[in-house]
Amino acid sequence: MQTPSLELKGSSFTLSVLHINQVDLEKVTIELDSKLSIAPQFFIGAPLVVNLSLIKDPEYNLTALKDLLVSRQLVIVGITAAIDAISAQAKSLGLAIIKSGKQSQTQPQLPKTTKIVKQNVRSGQQIYAKNSDLVIVGTVGNGAEVIADGSIHIYGNLRGKAMAGASGDKHAVIIARSLEAELVSVAGQYWLAENIQLNSTTKSGCIRLEGESLTIEALPL
Repeated sequence: MQTPSLELKGSSFTLSVLHINQVDLEKVTIELDSKLSIAPQFFIGAPLVVNLSLIKDPEYNLTALKDLLVSRQLVIVGITAAIDAISAQAKSLGLAIIKSGKQSQTQPQLPKTTKIVKQNVRSGQQIYAKNSDLVIVGTVGNGAEVIADGSIHIYGNLRGKAMAGASGDKHAVIIARSLEAELVSVAGQYWLAENIQLNSTTKSGCIRLEGESLTIEALPL
């Protein structure tokens, strides 16, 4: 039997959502560049959905916003929660109109193994635990990245970037003895250093998803 030249199958992917909260493109540019400078490799080339729920101006220049994001090597999949006039612009620009759907009840397969690394992870190094939890016995330095499809446990200082649930596991957590991270992410939802500082007064903690938002809990001493 001849293999068909194409197939259309249902699937699900983890997409980051970029919320644009004001029409002033200059201010958006300044804040965007500031965030990208902290963790450029995390954002560049990653698919994004742009949420425009707070933009109510029918004359809003979506073309200029798209050009800005593309110039920063961001991949725009589509827009969501936009008024009709902006949605019409999106269609003319070849962008998808994405509606928020119900959360899938199907969870990714849980990791079956644990990868243990007994060393410091230095700036420029990246460690990835595929289909696995990741245990670091040491420090994750500034500019270093640790990534796992499952949870991440760091028995030392977390100063770089930690991305758990990389394949979409929303049950994954990040646990660190000392949280000084540049960026943390669970199943695509992320915090930068400023978010961690705003949401926690604890030195050590467990970061996990609660609904669609990250939360942090202090570890017992």
